[in-house]
Amino acid sequence: MDFLILIAFGLALWAQSSVQGNFKKGSKIKASSNMTGVEVARRILDSEGLSDVRIELSKRGTLSDHYDPTAKVIRLSEPVYRGNSIASLSVAAHEVGHAIQHANHYSMLVLRHKLVPFANIGSQLAPFLLIAGFIFTQGSMLIGIGIILFSAAVLFQIVTLPVEFDASRRAKNKLIELGMIANQEERGVSKVLNAAALTYVASTLIAVLELIKYIMIFRGRQN
Repeated sequence: MDFLILIAFGLALWAQSSVQGNFKKGSKIKASSNMTGVEVARRILDSEGLSDVRIELSKRGTLSDHYDPTAKVIRLSEPVYRGNSIASLSVAAHEVGHAIQHANHYSMLVLRHKLVPFANIGSQLAPFLLIAGFIFTQGSMLIGIGIILFSAAVLFQIVTLPVEFDASRRAKNKLIELGMIANQEERGVSKVLNAAALTYVASTLIAVLELIKYIMIFRGRQN
């Protein structure tokens, strides 16, 4: 099991490197539409009737792009906001995909939002409970509670996968539908979006394997 977790960690590192590499490559390819990320985001939003969703410049640096559903704001990093590359368009469109999901009450996004408080509690308390359970000889109950809490965090990550893949699907479809990328640019867009999705797959795999490991330890102590 430890070996599998190490492999998953290796996959996660490779996925993160792939995201950065594909973004850098995509950043060097100017989009034929010559539109910037903020222009693409605004156009897709308006085409969906989402004029109430604002777009702001993120101050967190590169690859800090995200959609804030509570404020209805898409925050784009400067390379994406001002850039007119394939990478900039891809990332901007992906974040708009989340805004569209929010507006359409996409079921998996709704579920993810409901899981947020449980996932936060699980990710904060589970490590302490699990460590305490491993230290004390009679700590099986602590391990069991820790596993339950950790399961909430893992479930959140699992639910995140279809949310991210669906946002990427919506992004690519809107870029094509609105003529913001040419046929020969579709492959580059796919590479950027797929690399980003792979990071979520890797992190989820790590979490699932860790959960299985804790369950096996718990069952071992029970026996």
